[in-house]
Amino acid sequence: MRIDIVSLFPDVAMVPLSDSIMQRARAAGHVEVIGHQLRDWSEDKHRRVDDSPCGGGQGMLLKPEPLFAAVEALRRPDTRVVLMTPQGKPFRQAMARELATVPHLLILCGHYEGIDHRVIEVLVDQEISIGDYILTNGALAAAVLCDAVIRLLPGVLGDVRSPEDESFSDPRCLEAAAYTRPIEFRGHRVPEVLLSGHHAQIQEWKRQSALARTRQNRPDLMD
Repeated sequence: MRIDIVSLFPDVAMVPLSDSIMQRARAAGHVEVIGHQLRDWSEDKHRRVDDSPCGGGQGMLLKPEPLFAAVEALRRPDTRVVLMTPQGKPFRQAMARELATVPHLLILCGHYEGIDHRVIEVLVDQEISIGDYILTNGALAAAVLCDAVIRLLPGVLGDVRSPEDESFSDPRCLEAAAYTRPIEFRGHRVPEVLLSGHHAQIQEWKRQSALARTRQNRPDLMD
């Protein structure tokens, strides 16, 4: 898989992908991730990429010219063009699994008050939001999306079962509580059932634990 990230701040997206599992995935050739400076496609002598919105309004918008040039330079026949924006569809685990099957992701990162809508109308295949809040720029959101997608690629995680046992593998339920050694810590013990070796009872305990956590933290999933 190849991922190209176009941003005014490409390093913001690349730094989280340069350590731990993400870096090992890149070094092993499971994924190629490249950050691009949007200003490199500006034809303005001052490398400007923004202008005020037509019709008035606060802030600045990213201009269409550099974004069109960037997409036209980087897009391939198998490319999915994604825009990180608060106005996009909510990012979910099922979407991460689907994106992990795409050979080439081209991620555009919004900034300021957004981008010229003609870019969305003509170039963008998918608008994605990582949550109902506003960030200073889309590079942080791009890093989140990349992490969620890359870890699903074959060979990236050491245990092939790992993605199947996590929260949102079942979209209606969070992951069960988990414990490790020491068995007793400051008067708090690991639940005895997890020490019993009785696999059926352990699985039932995990199911009930997952349901309880979901009811407490994300009751909306059960609705």
